[in-house]
This record gives sequence, structure tokens and C-alpha cells, in this order.
Amino acid sequence: MNLSSLDLNLLLVLHTVLEEKSVAKAAASLHVTSSAVSNALGRLRGLLGDPLLVRHGRGLVPTRKAIELAPRLRAALEELQGALEGSAAPFVPAQTDRMFTLACSDNDQIARVPRIAAAFSARMPRATLRIVSIDQLEATDGLASGQVDAVIAPLEAAGPGLHAAELYRDEAVMVVRRDHPKVGKRLSKQAFNELGHVDIWLSIEGPGLGHRFIEGFFQRHGLRRSVSLIVPGFAAAAMAAATTDLIAGLPRLVAEALAQHLPLRVVELPVAPPPFQMHLLWHERTHADEGARFFRELVLGAMRTGPSTRDEQVGPRSPPAAPPARHPVRATRS
Repeated sequence: MNLSSLDLNLLLVLHTVLEEKSVAKAAASLHVTSSAVSNALGRLRGLLGDPLLVRHGRGLVPTRKAIELAPRLRAALEELQGALEGSAAPFVPAQTDRMFTLACSDNDQIARVPRIAAAFSARMPRATLRIVSIDQLEATDGLASGQVDAVIAPLEAAGPGLHAAELYRDEAVMVVRRDHPKVGKRLSKQAFNELGHVDIWLSIEGPGLGHRFIEGFFQRHGLRRSVSLIVPGFAAAAMAAATTDLIAGLPRLVAEALAQHLPLRVVELPVAPPPFQMHLLWHERTHADEGARFFRELVLGAMRTGPSTRDEQVGPRSPPAAPPARHPVRATRS
């Protein structure tokens, strides 16, 4: 028999009648009328080709077919009930062993993930935090497929079915090797246009939203990049700048972090840099999930605490008590 053609409620009725040994008691247990139970049994008899229950005296006795079905129905319904009760169990952060996955570029992996990881291990010591790259996210359609719980990205990366919360603001700076012969404390427009640049393509598909944003900004201010090297991440760009005469553009916070460990100098752009806003994005699929919601609040909280960082100082600062903006995103922003 094809289960898709069977009303599974009929099996629940049969199970209840077998347990109660009475149509009237089964009806009371199911909160329906006795005639509704009798009608359901009649339909099931026709589908299974067996009387299932026959009258004996003032009661009903099961046929051999019904006797064979009884323990299997009981086990199946108990398993289903357990699954439903388990899914409704409250989420306990200290006890959960779930894996939570966050997608972000390597600049966030360097500058922000350590803070998130510290909060994660303190609040969910038995759970696992998994970090994946932006190209992994895109290759698997991670948010929609369920493989990724949230992503740190510009709001413009959001599409239908996604929600967003403001996360942090940062700005672009340049990094050069510490003893660069042609760059002083501030990078001139002439040096910017003449020197070779390291470009960063985070996505396997090529330049992304952040790349297009900064390129448009450079063009509007008469700045032209002569790209000599393309790498897939910010750390690789910093390493290249530290060992060559090439220059690279990085978000300020990660640039300052890497300059503490590499022979790099952070230099200002020839023009005032525009701040850019990053968001935490997640799919409608996980919006109401208690565990995923706790994870998102943990990430947002970790970003708002800890030592003072430049990204918190760019532009106007929100009052500490103000919650981050959360809103559903229904269409891709351009």
C-alpha cells in the first residue's frame, strides 16, 4: 500500500480502539464522536481488506491482522510522540551539543571570531562552533540549505527570505611594508595610482559586493588601482604587502591586528574613507529556532563587548542599551 494514499489518522484511531477495547472509550480519548470512530474503522477495513475488529458479546475482539498490527502501531506512535516532544524541549545552552556554523571572510575570522569563540565556549561548552568561508557559503547555498546558521556580510548581500541585524562599522585603510621606500605616513594620490596593488577576491565567482563598493569609491575620487596580484583573502594580501613593494587595502581593525605580527605599516588613504556597515544575516528557516536565535544573540553580544576597537568608533555610536536593528529582508538591495 502506498502511504501517500492513506490517511494516517485512521491508524491512530485503530491504535486507540485496540488500546481502549471500546469504540466509545476510544472516541472519548480522541475527543470525537463514536460514529466518527466507526466511520474511520470502516474506511480502514476497506483499505486493508480485513475486518480488524469483530463483535464478541458486548465488546470487540481484534482479528489476527489487528493483533499483528497492534505492537507496531504502538511503537511507531510512541516514536513519533517522542520526536515531537523532543523537538519541543526547551533549548539549554549549557547542555546542548549542537554544531553552529558561521560564515565570514578571513578578516572577521582574524579580528572577530576569537571574541565570538570565547563567548561561545563560555555559554555553550558542549557545543561546536564551525567557521566557514564566503566561498564555502556560496558553493553550498548554505543559509537556504541549512548548512550555515548565519553570515557576516553587507546588507546588499541579502536576498528574499533573509533577516538582518546591524553588526559593526569599519573603514578601509592601506597596508605597506614597514620600510616601504615610496610611502610615508599618508599615501598620496600619485603613489596610490603608481604603485602595484594586491586585490582580494573572496568569492570563487570573482569580485564581490565589497569589491564593487570600494572600486566605485576610488573611481569617484580619481584613484586608480594597478592590480599586480589577486589573492582570496585579507591575510594573504597582508603577507604579500609585508614582503614586497605592493600595497593592499584592508578593513582597519584587521589591518591593525595584522600589523602587530607582520612588518607592516597602516597608512591612511589619500581621501577620507567611507565607513561600511556589516550585518549578521540569517534565513527564515532558522528565524524562530530557539537554539539558532540564542547563537545569533551570542554573536551580536560578542561584537558589542570586549576591548575598544576602531570599528566601534567609526561614525556615530549607538547608545549601549539600544538593541541592534533586526528586520526581514525581502529583496536584494542594489
